[in-house]
Amino acid sequence: MSTISEKQLQPSALDLVSSNPLVSTFRDAVQSFSERRALLGLANPGTIDNIAKEVQRDVFLNNLTFSGLRADLTKAFSVSPLFQVSHAFSQGSQGLPPYTFLALYGTPKIFCQGNIDSDYALSARFNYRWTSALVTKTSAQIAPASGMGGGGAQLTVENDYTGADFTASIKAMNPSYLDGALTGIWIASYLQSVTPRLALGLEAVWQRAAAEMGPETAVSYAARYRGSDWVASAQLLTQGGIQTSYWRRLTDKVETGVDLNLQFAGLGMNGGGGLLGAIRKEGTATFGAKYDFRASSFRAQIDSAGKLGCLLEKRVAPPVQVTFAGQLDHVKNTASIGLAVSIEAAGDEVMEQQESVATAPSPPF
Repeated sequence: MSTISEKQLQPSALDLVSSNPLVSTFRDAVQSFSERRALLGLANPGTIDNIAKEVQRDVFLNNLTFSGLRADLTKAFSVSPLFQVSHAFSQGSQGLPPYTFLALYGTPKIFCQGNIDSDYALSARFNYRWTSALVTKTSAQIAPASGMGGGGAQLTVENDYTGADFTASIKAMNPSYLDGALTGIWIASYLQSVTPRLALGLEAVWQRAAAEMGPETAVSYAARYRGSDWVASAQLLTQGGIQTSYWRRLTDKVETGVDLNLQFAGLGMNGGGGLLGAIRKEGTATFGAKYDFRASSFRAQIDSAGKLGCLLEKRVAPPVQVTFAGQLDHVKNTASIGLAVSIEAAGDEVMEQQESVATAPSPPF
């Protein structure tokens, strides 16, 4: 006849916690909230950085325009894993170096990219996907001193968590504790879907330029509403600023966007020229449109500051794309044009890989 020891009869600490009435009530409340939350059918709203991506990235040409002559030669060696190198040549442009070499490597878990130019400026990115929801992104830039500036270095570390109906992010720029106090810029943001169409969020910024200086803080609130064929977003800065945008798809080939940026006061807590900005009162309204042709796309935009720009991208052959950019500033009475040719080369084996891994997870760009 077997006997039961006193140790086996004594309840464990875990059993005492799980059988506690308060713990059981809290667990049931969390489970009920999660079930009701799932029934709402909320989708992930994206990040606050991309809250106006339809306008800023898809329609406007602020990040695409250039001047002078450019030639980009890209060679893809593999698709899975992704590996390619690129050579970029530029002439007559004030913002682009004469030559840049770039290489990137990517798998479903990691993404690496590095480039160095003829001015010996080096930049690198490394992203790692811990889980399907958590991604760590790091980037570093080193610029040597030149006639255009004194050079410098910057390190950025960012962690993004993508939930079913929310996104949380924390970013650190040049973080350091070597001077006996925490310095750098820290940014935390959270965006939550509250209805299938409406998302609300906030972003907090904390920065300290040096240990002997006091910290500065700034908070902004964000909202995003998605309609059937339009998206509206707004960001409000508690220090005195507002940015709104509106995007609408008119037809299958035509997109339009409007952006309004108003600054009422300085973003710095002391009103000085801190990293968060100096005192200013200004506003800019920008309107843009994009038209997609069969093998090309045309973008144009105009703003209240008197700037008019356009960008035409045309694929003349499967591996060759030609880009034309033009910009006219009526206030400064200046104009600039740019012409670029991009050639992408890939072997037959790479093309076969691209067809076979079309449904594979993409690298964490």
